Amino acid sequence: MSPHPPAPPPAAPGPDPLDAADPLDAADAVATETLLRAYVRETGTRVPGNGHALLLDLPASGARLHVPVRYRSATGLHRFGRARLRQSEPGAADTAEHPAPPAGLALVAALTAREVTLGRGLPAHLGADTTARALNSAHRTAVHLSARRAETPEHSGPTPFLDAEQALLLGHPFHPAPKSREEASCGELRQYSPELRGSFPLFWFAADPTIVVGEHAGPRDAASLLRPLATGLDLPEGMVPVPAHPWQARDILHRPAVRQLLDNGLLRPLGPAGPAWHPTSSVRTVHRPDAEVMLKLSLGMRITNSRRNNLRGEMRLGIRAARLLAAGPAAALRAEHPHFGILRDHAWISVGTGPAETGLETALRDNPFTGGPTDGLCVAGLLAERTGPGDGTAPRHRSLLAEAVARTAAVHAVPSAEASARWLSRYLDVLAVPLIRLRARHGIALEPHHQNTLVALDPDGLPRAGWYRDSQGYYVAASHAAAVEQLLPGTTGDVDLVFDDAFVDERVAYYLGINNLFGLIGTFGAQGLADERKLLRVLRTTLEGLRPTEPGAAGLLGLLLDQPVLRCKANYLTCVDGLDELIGDVHTQSVYLDIPNPLAEDQR
Repeated sequence: MSPHPPAPPPAAPGPDPLDAADPLDAADAVATETLLRAYVRETGTRVPGNGHALLLDLPASGARLHVPVRYRSATGLHRFGRARLRQSEPGAADTAEHPAPPAGLALVAALTAREVTLGRGLPAHLGADTTARALNSAHRTAVHLSARRAETPEHSGPTPFLDAEQALLLGHPFHPAPKSREEASCGELRQYSPELRGSFPLFWFAADPTIVVGEHAGPRDAASLLRPLATGLDLPEGMVPVPAHPWQARDILHRPAVRQLLDNGLLRPLGPAGPAWHPTSSVRTVHRPDAEVMLKLSLGMRITNSRRNNLRGEMRLGIRAARLLAAGPAAALRAEHPHFGILRDHAWISVGTGPAETGLETALRDNPFTGGPTDGLCVAGLLAERTGPGDGTAPRHRSLLAEAVARTAAVHAVPSAEASARWLSRYLDVLAVPLIRLRARHGIALEPHHQNTLVALDPDGLPRAGWYRDSQGYYVAASHAAAVEQLLPGTTGDVDLVFDDAFVDERVAYYLGINNLFGLIGTFGAQGLADERKLLRVLRTTLEGLRPTEPGAAGLLGLLLDQPVLRCKANYLTCVDGLDELIGDVHTQSVYLDIPNPLAEDQR
């Protein structure tokens, strides 16, 4: 017999906590919900149906949380109401005279962190750090909501591309601290945060050519690409302009290797100059609509789980990937999928000839987005939830995705559910199928999570083109390593690029399957646009259709379609363990665990 009292019957969901008039209240609610969503996924906790209550026992603290379920998601993107703290004794229940006290983020974060630290034999301070980062994240979210609610309804970013990059007000839906940004002041973050529509001039250094290092995959090196961008700069004759994020420029002045270059006159700080650049959703990558390239700047600030310092190894990997794609796979993919492209990180620059990073490492990325109506839109920004205007009511459209689906439904005179199915089908054509074929035919696999993928929409609101970006996420399956070396000798040497096929497929199943496609389907459901089960069948039909034509993707398709569980990155446990996901062996940078596969569940 279950020790829990009977769950309450389904009830009307009531006002959405995201739309609370007080931005601090709304931010606390969304932060609590996001943390709990990650926690229940990673602890395998069953979530009951809509209108019931999740009763979450936390024996390490002798506590139980009562969490109303606003929406139970087939893919895990559950929506929760406000948590309350209940006594852990069996039969304890709320009464009108003695309602369970509310449990805000500080309490929920501390209780759940204590549960996973003590339960796994970890020191308690790891839980304290996680709690602090969750609270920092909630504070940043409240600032974002306050600023965005103060805008007029028709306000948007300077271009469609930047508007989507600036839409992630709430952050990753499965992370305990998605908006944590430590060590920067509130004033600095007003300039550096995309959610606040920040912008700033780059800080420039002049470097003696003898200390400049880097590589390039195209006809022009980084220095020649940077010179036209260094406008208004008094650059000494013969010196090379090297950009930096302003926060990073101040931070690295105290690093011994940089200090020595400065003292020897080989590196000179010139200060901020030139037009303003706009931070994108990753914070460290910056964009100007009139620039030939985007810049992925090094940024030692700790954001979510990592300090965002660019590593020379990952930038060398980006160059190898750009050369490999240019040797044939990119053209072959483009011939079959002219609507899909990969944005190359095709050059990089830094100072210091030693093996270690100095903090001035910058990658240069393709920039096809110049402000037109066919700009690519970051998928994470497209799906990002909006809160209400601040009067307790809901927004007209919960996200850019909801707005696009409404346009599709109106133009095609179909219900929202049918418009959502058409949207998903087109998305699979322009983004997922090309990525699967790249893995199947060339052994090249990518990490297409929502922030690393972009789509352009046609006038009907449907996807018409897709892109992948980011040099960190490249793999070559071992079964294709010899063919890759034959195509471009030396590609796989000195970089972490070749991995076992099973490992590659496991990671693609996470990034493309769980994070991207299941996350998209969950968004359709959680925002009330369509039934997730019906969209899972649309996805299954597309993937089944690839089985006879793409034998090279048999392992990946078998995982997604047949396996009862899939390996999933555990952002909550990774945060608790204090891991920096940019450092160390790719197999152990993050915690991974098994979760139920909703595609397989849908067949049972």
